[in-house]
Amino acid sequence: MTEECAQEERQERARLSEVRLDETSIERSSPDIEHERAVAIFDLIDDNYFEPVGDEAGGPYHLTLAVIEKRLHFTVTRENGDAVVTHVLSLGPFRRILKDYFLICESYYAAIRTATPSQIEAIDMGRRGVHDEGSVLLAERLTGKIEVNHQTARRLFTLICALYRKG
Repeated sequence: MTEECAQEERQERARLSEVRLDETSIERSSPDIEHERAVAIFDLIDDNYFEPVGDEAGGPYHLTLAVIEKRLHFTVTRENGDAVVTHVLSLGPFRRILKDYFLICESYYAAIRTATPSQIEAIDMGRRGVHDEGSVLLAERLTGKIEVNHQTARRLFTLICALYRKG
């Protein structure tokens, strides 16, 4: 097998094929937030790189995200339901970023109704900057546990935001 074929096979196995948010961790939100959540899950499944460190058997994987007792739970299984690993991360390091992100989102949704396009764009750029900061922090916190690329970390951070609204 060539190096290129081996890399393609690894890439095909190092991915998520299903993502669920623990129903007890979330609550119904506004249509905008529900849409953002659904799009993040769709985009995440469509294009991701996700590989639990040390799992030689490979995926594709199913992921369930939950907030339990102020901790973020990543429960990873194989498509057949066999457990792979559960990682628990403290939400403490994310609190400031999440607070800033929600404040900017509130400003963004308010601005859509009354602000000029350039004002909306400036707020959205700030929102994306804070979102990227959260994504980088998530990737750092997963180091040594789960390998993800930047796009996967961004989409996972969106889902963490959806969970944190209640959690």
